[in-house]
Amino acid sequence: MNDDPNRTVPPVAGAERATLTGFLEFQRETLAMKCAGLTTEQLRRRTVPPSGLSLLGLVRHMAEVERGWFRIELDGEDVPYRWEDGGRWADFDVEDADRDEAFAAWREECARSRALVDAADSLDVIARGGDRVHSLRWILVHMIEEYARHNGHADLLRERIDGATGE
Repeated sequence: MNDDPNRTVPPVAGAERATLTGFLEFQRETLAMKCAGLTTEQLRRRTVPPSGLSLLGLVRHMAEVERGWFRIELDGEDVPYRWEDGGRWADFDVEDADRDEAFAAWREECARSRALVDAADSLDVIARGGDRVHSLRWILVHMIEEYARHNGHADLLRERIDGATGE
């Protein structure tokens, strides 16, 4: 797997918002890159036993994470999680998951998240949903961490599927 030269390059000397959103976008694009060129069966495959993780499960999970932190927590929207009817962590249950639905949901949630971040007056904006108190700055840093951790999982999963490696 070749690194995608079209991925966002975070600024090396940019303002705080541009740096944080640049790194978050880079991490989002990395997950997409790890999934590129695979069949639905390959995306569903759990290749690192005993873990139940799959690339498709990671995409569904990150759609839920985007929805939770940006729409529910930051914006205070009263929307359910997409896959919660299947129980906690149902986003990782991918035996019958629809690939197109998963990627469309993830892209939709990422777009909504970007719009909410762009509309925020500052990084000091405090989330309005739930019982927790977090600034937009904290949420962006957390999202970078969340993607980076799961992209490490994606590295291992992809390598076990077809031997492809790369950042």
